[in-house]
Amino acid sequence: MELENEKISVLIADDHGMILDILSLYLSAQTDISVKTASDVEAAADLLKTEGSFDVILLDYNMPGMHGLKGFDRILRSNASRPVAILTGNPTRRMMDEALEAGAAGILPKTMPAKSLANAIRFIHAGETYMPLSLMRDEMNSPSSNGGPLSSREMTVLAFLGEGKQNKEIANELALSEATIKMHVKSICKKLDANNRTHAVINARDMGLL
Repeated sequence: MELENEKISVLIADDHGMILDILSLYLSAQTDISVKTASDVEAAADLLKTEGSFDVILLDYNMPGMHGLKGFDRILRSNASRPVAILTGNPTRRMMDEALEAGAAGILPKTMPAKSLANAIRFIHAGETYMPLSLMRDEMNSPSSNGGPLSSREMTVLAFLGEGKQNKEIANELALSEATIKMHVKSICKKLDANNRTHAVINARDMGLL
């Protein structure tokens, strides 16, 4: 019984029965994960009432009861401040930004291998935010309007860095999550061969980007 209590308790809510069966079967075989499933937001809410909060909850973005992120917010408030992430078959940059802004612990594509999903759950349980690498690559590789090394969004963030603004201030200005801004700053530093944000601003000015 003590071993069971050490497991990461996971609730997966999805209206596709086959997906639920496959994910539940694989995750339940993990020695450190226990799984409950629900077919919609109402069923997930009922489980939270009877079972209490879960260590990690995964919610299908398009299942009945979600209504965009309204259903997500309901489940998040019911889970005692523990992480809730979005599960989706078609992750987009806009969806990721909106989900993170709403307090999601990340976005998990349904196309990811089951082993990767288990690792993502462990990552989220450790207090981190999971974002699909493909979306981050799309953002980092999108060209800027001036043909420079940074994407258009990164150029916008860089301008705020040049003004001395902190991540939280930039996030508020752009209506994005602070986690998203941190990722942009990290990418900017890497592309400009900088050790930190101040160094990035100096290099950007030397390159004529600011």
